[in-house]
Amino acid sequence: GYLGLYIFYVFTVVLCTWIHRRQQGEGLAPPGPWEPELPTDAEEQEALGTNSEDYGEEYQPLLPSREPSLRILARALSPLDSRKWRRKPWYWRLFKVFKVPVELLLLLTVPVVDPDKEDLNWKRPLNCLHLLTSPLLCILTLKSGTYGLYQIQGVFPVWGLVTLVGSVLAIIIFITTSNEEPPKYHCVFAFLGFLASAMWINAAATELVNILQTLGIIFQLSNTVLGLTLLAWGNSIGDTFSDLTMARQGYPRMAFSACFGGIIFNILVGVGLGCLLQMTSSQPVVKLEPDSLLVWILAGALGLSLVFSFVSVPAQCFQLGKAYGLCLILYYLAFLCVALLTEFRVIHLSTL
Repeated sequence: GYLGLYIFYVFTVVLCTWIHRRQQGEGLAPPGPWEPELPTDAEEQEALGTNSEDYGEEYQPLLPSREPSLRILARALSPLDSRKWRRKPWYWRLFKVFKVPVELLLLLTVPVVDPDKEDLNWKRPLNCLHLLTSPLLCILTLKSGTYGLYQIQGVFPVWGLVTLVGSVLAIIIFITTSNEEPPKYHCVFAFLGFLASAMWINAAATELVNILQTLGIIFQLSNTVLGLTLLAWGNSIGDTFSDLTMARQGYPRMAFSACFGGIIFNILVGVGLGCLLQMTSSQPVVKLEPDSLLVWILAGALGLSLVFSFVSVPAQCFQLGKAYGLCLILYYLAFLCVALLTEFRVIHLSTL
């Protein structure tokens, strides 16, 4: 039932989006005011405090030239822009120095396909290198490298096999493509980039959760308190940063949908698939025993927050402001206080 409900949810979202776009194409449904208006190139330059006169025409090539592959690779892997570096203040430069190693790792392992660019961000030497680094990243971060370090027949490691296959594919694509024109299968690199990004987020979140759990053991906090605070925050930090990034890039609807879509996926697919696997392996029935007041507080707080959003969002004509966000933050703080007070027996049910 849970898995079927999630499939119905995804089908409904896709169908409604398709109908809305079709009505827009026919002129029946004009775009609503909630859809983000992306800044133009001129607005972006103005926000950065630059214009075309800052660079001059000497940066614009008069004739198209073929760059060597090594220069393309070096330019694609450079996380620093010398002209932007000179314009920025000292604190931005200091922060950039700490970001450069992380950005370099991301450039090395995560391919990016940009449909807004004429060449779709095709960098032949770097994309060929991604065929080697991205699969290695995936197997070495999944389960902390357990699968990558597995020995095939006790002799050859999995990471060696992945390196061999990736190297062969990289050589083939490098020979059969050119630096100037992206291949027809360039969109496949977008899926590879999505998978590599997911592995980076999973690895960072896993290590952060491990650190938080270690702090909980040091400070002798119970599992319930850890679940409510440190572990819950650690599990949600990856989603929080990704949603904030999408919202700041001009896609607030995508970020807002991801907030609820992630919860729906975790509950329906996580619980549904987990229960099915548990019932098929050992127990025919999974029993949930709400034996404490805290369990009812958790369920009630989740249900009440969903009802609040279900009522308030349509009441505001789907145009959400700061008041809605402030109410949600205050609601979470109130829930956290009540849950912690219940865990520490300050709030409890009176027994006769």
